[in-house]
Amino acid sequence: ILFSCILVFILIIWCAVSVVDKRKVQEINAGSMADIAFLLLIFFLVATTMNVDTGLTRMLPPIPPENQQTEDVKVKERNVLLVLINGAGQIMAGIQGQQELIDLRQLKEKTKEFILNPYDLETMPEKKDEEIELPDGSKWTYAVSQGVVSLQTTRDTNYQAYIMVQNELTRAFNEVRDEVSMRKFGSKFADLNEAERKVITTAVPNKISEAEPRNIKK
Repeated sequence: ILFSCILVFILIIWCAVSVVDKRKVQEINAGSMADIAFLLLIFFLVATTMNVDTGLTRMLPPIPPENQQTEDVKVKERNVLLVLINGAGQIMAGIQGQQELIDLRQLKEKTKEFILNPYDLETMPEKKDEEIELPDGSKWTYAVSQGVVSLQTTRDTNYQAYIMVQNELTRAFNEVRDEVSMRKFGSKFADLNEAERKVITTAVPNKISEAEPRNIKK
């Protein structure tokens, strides 16, 4: 932008000098030309918009020790909610073999139901009772969901669609945390102190896994 304005200023000065040379008139005050160039510069700086990359905040797991043995983690099908976004922006969600086409507005509630499994269905995620240490040193037993949301995309998935789906999945986990937080501490998750937040994040871990994009043959 600055380079363009400088070129415009030089062009204006050159035109003014050319007019003076051709018409053989008295010298023209070029101060107004500088004012015009300065105003153009201000206009371009104010009117030009900058592209801002959008993204999601994610905390990556720590690097495991070098001597730690890695084992394959096998997850039961009932514990995995598959969410696929295709190139047309359509969303397929459900456990393996039972995925269905849903609207973006349905994704949050479907994810919350998957996390909570309120009726303890055998087709929904398992729950494991875990003892969680509270800030006062006491123990709290909570049935932690073993469910994992697996987000999958295709090579031609639109980035905006991907961000919108990620937002809905994150909203689902955040709302579940708020509900558990209200029952346990009487406040929403955002209003808790650091120790209380640690309790809730242990009870409701944010389990969103992202698979490598698929290649869809046409």
